[in-house]
Amino acid sequence: MADTSRRRVLLGALGTAGSALALRATRGLAASFDRSAASSRRRWSFDSDWRFSRSDFAASSQIDFDDRDWRSLRLPHDWSIEGPFDPNAPSAGCGAYLPTGVGWYRKRFTLPSAAAGRRLTIEFDGIYQNSEAWINGQSLGKRPYGFVPFYYDLSTLVRPHAENLIAVRVDNSHQTNCRWYSGSGIYRHAWLLSTEPLHIAHWGVLAHSSLIAPGHATVAVSVQLDNDSSGPAPALVTARMIDAAGRKLGLGHAEALLDGHASASVSLTVSIDDPHLWSPEEPYLHRLIVSVQSAGVASDAVELPFGIRTARFDADRGFLLNDRPLKLNGCCLHHDAGCVGAAVPERVWERRLLELKSMGCNAIRTSHNPFAAEFLDLCDRLGILVMNEAFDEWTIPKGQIGPNGYARYFDQWYERDLQNFIRRDRNHACVVLWSAGNEIGEQGAAGGADVLRRILAVFRAEDPTRMVTAGCDHIASDPPAERARPEFLQLLDVVGYNYVDRWRERTELYYDQDRHDYPQRRFIGTESVGLAGVRGGDGPYLALPGARPGREVDVEQLWKFVRVHDYVAGDFMWTGIDYLGEARWPNKAAASGVLDTCGFRKDSFYFYQSQWTQDPVLHLFPHWNWAGREGQIVPVGCYTNCDTVELFLNGRSLGVKGYAFPRPGMEERYGHLPERALAARTTGDLHLSWDVAFEPGTLRALGRRAERVVADKTIETTGPAAAIALSADAATIGIDPGEVAHVEIRIVDSQGRLVPTADDEIALSLSGDGVLLGWDNGNPANHDGYRSERRRVFGGLALAIVRSSGNAGRMHLSARSEALGSASTSIRCR
Repeated sequence: MADTSRRRVLLGALGTAGSALALRATRGLAASFDRSAASSRRRWSFDSDWRFSRSDFAASSQIDFDDRDWRSLRLPHDWSIEGPFDPNAPSAGCGAYLPTGVGWYRKRFTLPSAAAGRRLTIEFDGIYQNSEAWINGQSLGKRPYGFVPFYYDLSTLVRPHAENLIAVRVDNSHQTNCRWYSGSGIYRHAWLLSTEPLHIAHWGVLAHSSLIAPGHATVAVSVQLDNDSSGPAPALVTARMIDAAGRKLGLGHAEALLDGHASASVSLTVSIDDPHLWSPEEPYLHRLIVSVQSAGVASDAVELPFGIRTARFDADRGFLLNDRPLKLNGCCLHHDAGCVGAAVPERVWERRLLELKSMGCNAIRTSHNPFAAEFLDLCDRLGILVMNEAFDEWTIPKGQIGPNGYARYFDQWYERDLQNFIRRDRNHACVVLWSAGNEIGEQGAAGGADVLRRILAVFRAEDPTRMVTAGCDHIASDPPAERARPEFLQLLDVVGYNYVDRWRERTELYYDQDRHDYPQRRFIGTESVGLAGVRGGDGPYLALPGARPGREVDVEQLWKFVRVHDYVAGDFMWTGIDYLGEARWPNKAAASGVLDTCGFRKDSFYFYQSQWTQDPVLHLFPHWNWAGREGQIVPVGCYTNCDTVELFLNGRSLGVKGYAFPRPGMEERYGHLPERALAARTTGDLHLSWDVAFEPGTLRALGRRAERVVADKTIETTGPAAAIALSADAATIGIDPGEVAHVEIRIVDSQGRLVPTADDEIALSLSGDGVLLGWDNGNPANHDGYRSERRRVFGGLALAIVRSSGNAGRMHLSARSEALGSASTSIRCR
């Protein structure tokens, strides 16, 4: 996954040299500049060799401040995730009871004389929050919002023949300021960019598929140019489309003349024959290269991965991709990833997204803020659609966090924050819908529509090609005075409904009443209840502390409605993955996902897989280890897309059950029903269940379609815990810090079967050329630090995430328990 961050590097991608550069000491940067001096545009990772202190010294911005005692680290870095968990932490349940406060980062670097006269920019993908940056003691500026990318111009402030210092103060001490875990620090990547005076503006390209017809496509490209020189500059702008095999498919060009210290925008089109379209099934990416020449000399160039596709929302047909209806089977996600916090390596996101895609999820809502750029790169490559969300608050504060949220900064910063967010993300094929906000108070407030108009004006100016929604949770609210106002809703291109089944008769009718009243409205479920619960105990028939009775019924009934009503574009359930924060002690995390914080599947994963995929799915739950409950009834549940399922206990049939959704109707001719219509239908629910008197042994299920067995599932009563087993998802990883290995730690019986009730304490140790980023067990109430030496497994499982220390070699991970002995695995770093 090293390529996911390098995919974002502009023309002249660094390749192997770039990986090495990312790991060099900063003082080695000068040599790299020398080698790239002939290139028009260069972009380097600026992640390595920072110093950090969780302290607050006013003189830390000065170049002669002594930071030798500070900790050395590389970015991305989230200091909050390092712990400890504390029920009295100011971050409280919103921030997972983890530390926040103030921290400083400092980095020294030198530039060669060859860089003189070039424009230099430092870009931060995200700093949480209230950051201020200095170069050589001079302030570059402040950014309060912790989720947006931003940049500063260093051109006139760097010293070309001496050492330079970048210093960044991060203030996350004003708690609480977010309703979930945010992380603290420079928790995303940093970059250094060098360009000629005549260059393409930062995020200055907007490209979209303006026309797709049989055998032909037209891509419209708009380019913003900046001329930082004092004299006029002629510019020839060229756009080339290149396919994945390197073939040139189309070419467009335009000319402009820029005055000194002026900007200009040019538009051009690229025509392509026989285009290969981007879709979730085939996420084909071209390369769009936009270059600038001045008086015959190359001045700048930008390269973008580009998917050719159209996306639109229709009042009657829902969502259409490439003019074909596609139901959005979506998940809401937060931006953290368990034990690594907010500083998420690319491979961690890749593993998680692949799991969700295998479940049938084809869309993600970035709730409720901009995500890291590499997350969208992955969605482009994997074929996952994105509802890209900007804010959780506008001008009205939310009661859960008080006065320290984004509302205190909105009026001054919303326009700049939105511009950066939209410009960075507007060329991603995966982004099909913008969301302006989530559950904002303005939806029902006097003057709220005026705030929305201001926001929409920015969206329209920066990207006129996509529609805009917002997640509204008061559409039919009690009391009526808080209801979302018609003038607010009518401004939205697509009206987003959060929990459409919350209001009176709408618990049964869902969107039907508004569909009748507003037939031209476009509908989407921006957030809906999911099958929440803790892994190993989230079945619908098990008593869960705090579980809401009937949740499974709610989920199933809503999905039936969404599935069969074309005008509903889709639904985003809450949530795809458990996340830190939004919890009450002793819990530190919200168990809302179908994957836990380790990325392990819960039973609920298979419900969605049974509804969202076509290949046979057959899943039984709960486990079958119930010592001491012999003869007692244990409800057994089943998620499946088979026509019927027959359950056996120790070889004895417990009966055949089945459901069909959608029900099969007549086909081909009057009175003719398909064969599957004759299968047993024993329930109108979307799950099957049997009440079984427990006895140790084997539960076996046979799933049939058209009377043919297509799936066979067995769960067994295991023996007691006997050993530790380790397995890594990669035997070899690169030294790029975005590459990691996930090591699954399992407690097994003498036959190698997972013991689902095991909670043994184990000790973990890592030696060699590796770094333990963290380890976890998925238990929301576990308070062991993510880098602690010891922890208990949960449901027989734990997960460690390791990466290279930056050197080629091997790392060795060992797990040990006094009762179970030890196990180890080795991972090569190259």
